[in-house]
Amino acid sequence: MITREEFKSIALNFYHWCNYPAVKYKILFHLLDYKYDDRKLMELRNDFLHSDIVMQLYDEQLPDGSWGPLRDKDYSCKSIFPTTFVAIERCLYIGLTIEDKDILFMASEYLEEFLQGKSKTKLYNKNERAIPWQMSEIAFYTERIKPNNPLCDRLWNEWNYIATCAFADGEYSHDRDKRAQHEIFLTREDRLIPIPISLLLTRSKDLLRNLEDAMVNYYGKNAYLNGYFWDKSLDKFPEDFASNKTRRWFHTIKYINQFRNTKDYLSNAMEWLLSNRDLDGLWDYGSQIKDPWGYYGYFSTNRKYKYNNKVDCTMEVLNILKTYIDHNQI
Repeated sequence: MITREEFKSIALNFYHWCNYPAVKYKILFHLLDYKYDDRKLMELRNDFLHSDIVMQLYDEQLPDGSWGPLRDKDYSCKSIFPTTFVAIERCLYIGLTIEDKDILFMASEYLEEFLQGKSKTKLYNKNERAIPWQMSEIAFYTERIKPNNPLCDRLWNEWNYIATCAFADGEYSHDRDKRAQHEIFLTREDRLIPIPISLLLTRSKDLLRNLEDAMVNYYGKNAYLNGYFWDKSLDKFPEDFASNKTRRWFHTIKYINQFRNTKDYLSNAMEWLLSNRDLDGLWDYGSQIKDPWGYYGYFSTNRKYKYNNKVDCTMEVLNILKTYIDHNQI
């Protein structure tokens, strides 16, 4: 299994191999944990903020701070960022913070208006679950832009209570989940809002450890055996790493990787990743099939550049490895 020192060596190899300022910036900031005011990071920041991938986000953002639809893709029009959530995910992935330009500041203001009840954008309200479900997603992205945002306190505490009830004896109970959701949201339907574990994990330090352990055993085991979103389980991997659907296994890995103590479910996935480095000590999954929601992990807007797949794949793998190391105290 990889050690933290081995990981740093791989990340530095990637740093010296790739000349993209945005790639170098993310390696130092996210993978090697350089502080925001570190001199080396500050020297790269101007080039990063004026790189094509940052300017694309800046140019496509609307005056209200959004990138069009909030969470539901409008198939009638073509846009670089199908939803605002996808664009925010991209901002955070490449290393933007609320301190950089005004991209995430404007996005945060846009989301906070929903939490304050001031937004002019209407959420769909087809059933009694719709509003709390959407508000939970809004809180998740708001919290990621600005951690420990007081506007997210109520929703986080409500879901923490619901999850604690649902896993009261260490096992998930649909009935306990339903009673707690009906109590909190005053709903009556048998169908429930999926517990927003990603929102809860934004404040993992505030979660009871036995609750997180119960959730990883329930959600992690299910994803391991059945996949997440795509049916790509972790008990079997593609024979050829450079398969056009390899990234779909990454979805499952990253879903489980949100939690701490995931060795039981992810150790074989880490070995699979580590065993598929190329002669440069990096990763390349080749061309990938287009997924409906697009891809937010690219590091160049020039899609004809021959190293794009290798750069994007290596960055994605290193992010997975870094999170795994941090969450499992390796």
